[in-house]
Amino acid sequence: MKTYYIFSNGVLKRKENTIVFETSNNEKKFIPVENVEQIFVFGEVDFNNKFLNFIAQNNICLHIFNYYGWYSGSFYPRETNISGKLLIEQASHYLDPKKRLILAKKFIEGAIHNIKRNLQKRDNFKEKTEKISVFENQIKSVTNIPKLMALEAQTRKIYYDCFEKLSGWSFEERSIQPPKNPLNALISFGNSLVYSIILKEIYLTPLSPFISFLHEPRERRYSLALDVAEIFKPILSDRLILKLLNLKMITNNDFVEELGGIYLNERGRKIFVEEFDKQLESTILHRKLRKKVKYKTLIRLELYKLVKHLLGEKEYQPLKVWW
Repeated sequence: MKTYYIFSNGVLKRKENTIVFETSNNEKKFIPVENVEQIFVFGEVDFNNKFLNFIAQNNICLHIFNYYGWYSGSFYPRETNISGKLLIEQASHYLDPKKRLILAKKFIEGAIHNIKRNLQKRDNFKEKTEKISVFENQIKSVTNIPKLMALEAQTRKIYYDCFEKLSGWSFEERSIQPPKNPLNALISFGNSLVYSIILKEIYLTPLSPFISFLHEPRERRYSLALDVAEIFKPILSDRLILKLLNLKMITNNDFVEELGGIYLNERGRKIFVEEFDKQLESTILHRKLRKKVKYKTLIRLELYKLVKHLLGEKEYQPLKVWW
């Protein structure tokens, strides 16, 4: 199964039992529906109900990004892997403050470990990693979620300060809407891709994407994907950003300044997406399974660990990278 990324302007259509993308120049590209896992749309693309119904029947997620590469939303087909028991347990864990805090701590525990690991892989950050370890050790004693998120924010401030030295690019401070410099633009774009990929993986499980534990569930957002993304952003996005900058695969020429913000241009987004997809398809030796698994498979394994926790089968332990 493949992920398709569309950067050109045009129309997505159903043509009999396949998908057709017709560009503004009337060029047609046929996409075999049985080979599609999800579609990312970065160009100005039109589609109708007939197309949406077709991809829903084939369990295909559609992720939409605006002109600046900013994540707009996803078309999430009707769920097929449904479990009433799991839904009740997921809701009860959210409604029980103690159970919710336990899971929220697990997500932060995994996130901070993976952040620290990114620094440990490189020289001259001993003092920074020691400071992060102090925050890491405070997780167990935190009594509520706002304090837990404040702990993570302090960790990320130290972490992002290191990004300047790691990349050689100015960071200043975290700015999101809009990103104020290229490094912030890369972080926001990468985080959006991670969030979208995790959402697709949630769709393949019986979990509800609307019930979360660290982030507060709200209308019109898939907040469980935000929870799980905390663990995977350092692995899938941050490491890739440093690679792209250190190898000069992305330069200042790959950004555009508009509407008071800095954004990746089309060439920059294509480079980022191509390398991101390669990374998802690459493999790592899984210690417990004793076999190689794809990076995107790590996400699904993580979600099923969460399922087992909610069902009372096995306590959830977040993915902590060792590589």
